[in-house]
Amino acid sequence: MSKRCQISGTTVLYGNHVSHANNKRRRRFLPNLQYKRVWDDEAKRFVRLRLTVRALKTVTKKGLQATLRELAR
Repeated sequence: MSKRCQISGTTVLYGNHVSHANNKRRRRFLPNLQYKRVWDDEAKRFVRLRLTVRALKTVTKKGLQATLRELAR
C-alpha cells in the first residue's frame, strides 16, 4: 500500500541527513498516516480512510463532504 493520504494526497518527501561534519545522506520524510472511520452524512454510514493527521483535523472541523468539495476545485 502506498504511503499517501486519501484526501489531501500528501506523500513521502525526500531530503538529506546532514551530520555535524556536513556529510549528507538521503532520507525519507514519511507522512503521519492513520486509519480512521469517518462519518459520511450524505451516505449515512462510516467510511474507513487512511488520512494524515492534518487532513483528519480538517475533516473534523469542516466535515467530510465539505472537505472533498473544497479539494475538488
